[in-house]
Amino acid sequence: MTPRHRAWIRDRRALGAAVLLGTAAAASAARAEPVRAVVELFTSQGCGACRSAEPVLRDLSRQPGVIALTLPVTYWDYLGWKDTLASRPLTERQRGYARGRGGRQVFTPQAVVDGSGVAVGSDRASLERLMRDGGQRGGLPVSVRSEARGDRIWIEIGAAPDAKAELHGEVWLVPVLRRRAIAIQSGENGGRTATYVNVVRGLQHLGHWNGQALTLDVPDTEADVADADSWVVLLQGGAENRPGRIFGAAKGPGL
Repeated sequence: MTPRHRAWIRDRRALGAAVLLGTAAAASAARAEPVRAVVELFTSQGCGACRSAEPVLRDLSRQPGVIALTLPVTYWDYLGWKDTLASRPLTERQRGYARGRGGRQVFTPQAVVDGSGVAVGSDRASLERLMRDGGQRGGLPVSVRSEARGDRIWIEIGAAPDAKAELHGEVWLVPVLRRRAIAIQSGENGGRTATYVNVVRGLQHLGHWNGQALTLDVPDTEADVADADSWVVLLQGGAENRPGRIFGAAKGPGL
């Protein structure tokens, strides 16, 4: 091998290392990007009206700083098709939001923005307005960061802003399945394939936040639920049976 060949190999290796470092830096920056809004779509494979909400949520999931979640519910399972992704805890979460508003009515497709604003899930304009209004009020007031570190999930939650020192809430790890296509065989959507993004596969309570800075280090098995392949962290007020405003959130890998 000539000196010129050796120099060429060294240059190529240096370039490869630079590309890897740049890729890692970009991935780290993406993870660190502040979340400005959380949109939860309550939906069902047995709901004919829900099909128009699916592309809206997919579009929102691509927006920078937005966490868009699909929460399949169980109460339409009697209509001729049992939702293959639905779970009772997600149904109860939607009912809890209704109780927090002083009512009992739930419907699909229903979207909840930042734990407080409510809109029809297919109403893109209303969802954009709720997100915009939240941003004008300062967005999610508490910093939340999360990343995978080996077989652990590291979570860092900031302190409440001075003006909101009375805030307190709960920390939730939300395992998600980033994408899933379901061929629906019967019911109102029989014969079509529904494509879902960021499907919630569980709700894992990690602890209480009292308004002070908090760091958590949990095993990644906490997110190893069903077929989940990533996670979201939510910092949320209210109680387990009446979820309230979301104060902060972070994305897991690939979101």
